[in-house]
Amino acid sequence: GADRHHKLDHDASAIERLMVDLFLDAHREPPVRIVIDLDATDDPLYGEQEGRHFHGYYDCYCYLPLYIFCGRHLLAAKLRSSSVDAADGAKEEIARIVAHIRERWPATIIVIRADSGFCRDDLMSWCEANNVQYVLGLAGNSRLRHRLAPEMRKARAKSKRTGQPARVFADFEYRTRQSWAAKRRVIGKAEWTRGEANPRFIVTNVHAAFGAARFLYESVYCQRGEMENRIKECQTDLFADRTPTPTMRANQLRLWLSSLAYVLLCAVRRIGLAGTKLENATCGTIRLQMLKIGALVTVVSAVVGYAAAFAIVNLSPARKGHVVNLVVLPLMISPVMTAMGDAGLFWAFGSLSLFFVLFFTWRRSVRPDPVPVAPFTATTPMTAAGAELVVTEELVQGALEHEHLEDLSDVVPEVEVA
Repeated sequence: GADRHHKLDHDASAIERLMVDLFLDAHREPPVRIVIDLDATDDPLYGEQEGRHFHGYYDCYCYLPLYIFCGRHLLAAKLRSSSVDAADGAKEEIARIVAHIRERWPATIIVIRADSGFCRDDLMSWCEANNVQYVLGLAGNSRLRHRLAPEMRKARAKSKRTGQPARVFADFEYRTRQSWAAKRRVIGKAEWTRGEANPRFIVTNVHAAFGAARFLYESVYCQRGEMENRIKECQTDLFADRTPTPTMRANQLRLWLSSLAYVLLCAVRRIGLAGTKLENATCGTIRLQMLKIGALVTVVSAVVGYAAAFAIVNLSPARKGHVVNLVVLPLMISPVMTAMGDAGLFWAFGSLSLFFVLFFTWRRSVRPDPVPVAPFTATTPMTAAGAELVVTEELVQGALEHEHLEDLSDVVPEVEVA
């Protein structure tokens, strides 16, 4: 950019395509069916950022990012102002992702799954016109509850007879008075629990021959809640909610960088940690237990000593090497990265950083165990690995030259010079 403060540029479309490409590359063969989850969440703001708006549901000023996942694979992370509808831009994002997937998997059945915030006629009509299945939550109203009343009476009677919560499902066609363009299949769950009714509804274009009412609700729609854990990993474990810069464009870049960190850790978990007790761990657990970085800084007058220990715990040496190879692989495909532009550079820099961490971990793992040393005392500088920090005469002399000092006693009055 022309702004002298503009230090980093990026290709937005290349980043968006990269996340879908990595998802496709993670499969050896095209799956028969995939389920794509959509959800919106809050990103609280504490400044005057562009797009800042008060959201009544979340009761704060925030952004409203849109996340799209397929299982644990992140396909899109789009930053939006919280002044828009939860489904704003969802149809365009789904159209882009589905077109990209079908370039390589033309025969795969694609199912869209989301809560009632995404039950919009434009999204459903697009899915119907493009042979995409959907299972979406539907907000209840008086007409739907009236239609579900017979099943609710059956559920209530069953619950009283057994003393346990009871469910009865209804399957019928329904159309809103104005907002829907056509009749659609609606599934109602009549549940009586804790002495009260708990009706719920979903809408779908899956034919009854391929999905019974109970199966679509319990085995398909209710699994949508797992996506909440993926969003937690992005925002809590990898800080995707840190968007303090003034412009939305810069904050979108921050969101993408956190998203690529999530993609990288998912690859480590899927390939490098397969068969270990961390193969199903969250990104936060992997970060704390596998990428532990300890550092000790000691300051003696003008002399600063820095000691750092890098350790991957709970992994065998062979598994450590596997993880290192996993991170090195992206660096070996530089022509592809060049073709991807700045998005490829993000992947390269992230991989390179993690490679150095894992490389020094491996170097440390093949060294012999350190000789036991005396217990730590307040006057004994220690490294993070437990060895004494020896201040050599060369180190002190360098500090003297930098600070233009003349007396060693002024620099290290309590540390014996080796």
